[in-house]
Amino acid sequence: MNNIVIGQYIPGSSFLYKMDPRSKILALILLMVTTFVLTDIIQILVLLSVLLVILKLGGIPIGRIVKGLRPIIVLLFFTFTFQVLFIKTGRIILDETLHYSFYTILLAVGVVLFWMITKRFIKFKISYFLMMIVGILSIFMYYPIGDPFAQGQLVIYTGGLQGAFFIMVRLIIIVTLSTILTLTTKPTDLTLGLEQLLKPLSIIKVSAEEIALIISIALRYIPTLLDEANKIMLAQASRGVDFKEGKLKDKVVQIISLLVPMFIISFKRSDELANAMEARNFVPGNRRTRLHILTWQTIDTITIIITAITIPVAILLRVMLG
Repeated sequence: MNNIVIGQYIPGSSFLYKMDPRSKILALILLMVTTFVLTDIIQILVLLSVLLVILKLGGIPIGRIVKGLRPIIVLLFFTFTFQVLFIKTGRIILDETLHYSFYTILLAVGVVLFWMITKRFIKFKISYFLMMIVGILSIFMYYPIGDPFAQGQLVIYTGGLQGAFFIMVRLIIIVTLSTILTLTTKPTDLTLGLEQLLKPLSIIKVSAEEIALIISIALRYIPTLLDEANKIMLAQASRGVDFKEGKLKDKVVQIISLLVPMFIISFKRSDELANAMEARNFVPGNRRTRLHILTWQTIDTITIIITAITIPVAILLRVMLG
């Protein structure tokens, strides 16, 4: 629960904090479009390097970004595995026969049991899990103990490996860009920026203020609800509930016991927010005054120009290499 950083704001004084939220939102959209236009692994790595430079200059700890990426580790691992196993392009870099026998399966089960018992004592659980996967594959590939009753083939191509790495880097860039926006922008400024960017929708009778308010409230309450969930988990753990151990059926029951109070807290929070907004004479659709006025500066113009140039450059590189 503590790994979620999207929606949190960290005070700072770098150029990212001084930028207008409108320019940051537009730059985010432009860079995301550029990320999807690029198709070459070298180009996506260059974009990732530029992003790391921005983090350094903006005073955002890279460790916090890495911490925010932990919740999508499962998605990254699944994407990597799917690409490696099912993309059959390029030259073969690994072609091994998997031997399935009674003894190899027994050894693999032993490795899994050893991992389940010892993982609680290991600090780097993700690396330890990857080591377990590599160990199981090594047993099936390099230790053909006993007479195999079945065999399989593990074939990895350069195209699959490159595609897996490319998609992983693309996902990391997209999540990092979103995290930078929320870490360096106050929720009130983000609401005002979204509202002004969505103003053209009023032509088709769509309320930009309500859409911006919904988005900002959702982002604002992500860390709040996660903090409440963490408190509930600690309270239930003090009563003997263990969310990390037990059978699948027990874990489902434990999750249900977590969801029920979370729903209650969510409704309570929304009711309190509605009362607070009514107490401040908030009426949806009515014109409101602003305490803070957004100011567009030179750095915002430069940022938009630079990020806007990245799209035609990416399209040109794709045409030239395509």
